Amino acid sequence: MTLPPPAPPTTPYDEVSVLAYRRAGFWAGRSLPAELLESARRHGTRTALLAEGRAWTYDDLFDEAQRFAAGLLRSGAARPGEPVMFQMGNVAETVVAYLGCLFAAAPPVCTLPQHGTREIGLLAAHVGARTLLVQADFRDGRLRTQAEQLLAEGSVAEVVTCRGEPIGTAPAYDRLVREPVREPLPYLESDLLRPAVFQLSGGTTGLPKVAPRLHEEYAYNARAWAAAMAMDEDSRVLYPLPLMHNAGISLALQPSIFTGATLVLAPSADVDTVLELVAEHQPDVLPLVPPALAVRLLESPRAQRTDFSGLRDFVVGGQRLPAEVAERLRDELGIRIRQMFGMAEGMFLVTPAGADEAVRHHTVGAPISAADEIRILDPVSEDEVPDGEVGEFAARGPYTIRGYYRADEHNRTAFTPDGFYRTGDLARRHVAAEGVSYSIDGRIKDVINRGVEKIFAEEVEEIIVAHPDVVTAALVAMPDPVLGERACAYLVLEDGAPPLTVETLGAHLLARGLAKYKLPERVEVVPALPLTNVGKVAKNRLREDVQAKLAEGSAR
Repeated sequence: MTLPPPAPPTTPYDEVSVLAYRRAGFWAGRSLPAELLESARRHGTRTALLAEGRAWTYDDLFDEAQRFAAGLLRSGAARPGEPVMFQMGNVAETVVAYLGCLFAAAPPVCTLPQHGTREIGLLAAHVGARTLLVQADFRDGRLRTQAEQLLAEGSVAEVVTCRGEPIGTAPAYDRLVREPVREPLPYLESDLLRPAVFQLSGGTTGLPKVAPRLHEEYAYNARAWAAAMAMDEDSRVLYPLPLMHNAGISLALQPSIFTGATLVLAPSADVDTVLELVAEHQPDVLPLVPPALAVRLLESPRAQRTDFSGLRDFVVGGQRLPAEVAERLRDELGIRIRQMFGMAEGMFLVTPAGADEAVRHHTVGAPISAADEIRILDPVSEDEVPDGEVGEFAARGPYTIRGYYRADEHNRTAFTPDGFYRTGDLARRHVAAEGVSYSIDGRIKDVINRGVEKIFAEEVEEIIVAHPDVVTAALVAMPDPVLGERACAYLVLEDGAPPLTVETLGAHLLARGLAKYKLPERVEVVPALPLTNVGKVAKNRLREDVQAKLAEGSAR
């Protein structure tokens, strides 16, 4: 395969901002792995990680990570400056490999185990990655099968397997970590204004949106979050969501390392698994609880018997938690929630620990850094709207990206001329005696928020209309009490074509490599899609239609 040359930072931080952030002490002037290693050396024999019943000290974890880095470079499976794709679950090897890629100056490309061959292939081409690291025994072995297919197609040139026999010519994980480090690792030579890590923000028609996280800003992001959570050496952070995601890295792994805390890595967000780990390890920080998990805790008899008294920071994110659920968590389980809003592009907001329930139950709080800047803009004029009015949430700061990777055309509309990221989310600024807080009140983007995962309608629609019986299609959100939203597909079919069902449409999409969580969970076949007066699909009318159908069904 032919790799594109490394791209310079897209819409980079301007020189004035870089110097200002360094003078203020937000940016340290060193590479991300150098900062992480310095912290790890301070905490040496303390427990860094608990995973699958094994405890890793900071010394153990970082020693294996450096051996992994050396093995990658020695074998030729990675080269400095060359990204490495990840498809790994929540296992210790994922942590080691992530850190190892940083030491090898080979930027990790964070993807989810749920992603299919289509997403992985597009992303590898976009960032110029030739190597895929895969957990071969993940659940049913699907990731190994996908890796074999990607290698056969030429979408990747090398596959490094973890927990399984090698695929192709690259050595497996176990072999890479056998040998000691013989040569200096290249992490100290990293260009600080080039990506340290690639985070996947979402997909559109054929082009993933990739957030390039730079060394100094990504380190600061983690330190600022750790400060917001008051983390220290005695903290135990339980993380049940996929680690190789911006939330896992920025809310759990890197803040834990910077503070000397212990990260308890849950293999899944299954409610019984989470409760078992809470009982065993008594974590004090649970940094990103999907609303669905919060609801399932209330439904679990085991949760009623679990001691949550040590859990001081139960932070809900992804979707706003309904106030009545927050009140039930307080009254039935003794859990006081905090809510957050975050993005792969950077900006994090969280409700203060001591805030009253009006703030904690109805807003996502305030930014975690004093240097964060927020504007609430009129989506058309881009003027700021008055306090209390709805507008588009726009952000700028010392850890919010200034541009997507290799996406100049998109960046022209996604960022204001002075570098504010236009999120597409609708928000309000609330000013009270206690201070300023923000609420998220919807979105402009055509995105379906299924739990903590985003489904980009245009991407799914593009594959649906490739079906020979489909004339046109529209994917819209339908409300769901647990996940917040699920996807409903409206289809116009060829004359005489048999109706497509959830199952048959899903088979079509899976066969083309789409991730399972993106599949429509309801199908409506209609003679035509409603249009606006300018000829666009009137998705608001489709959303109203499916909401009415759901309400009618529940009323029966």
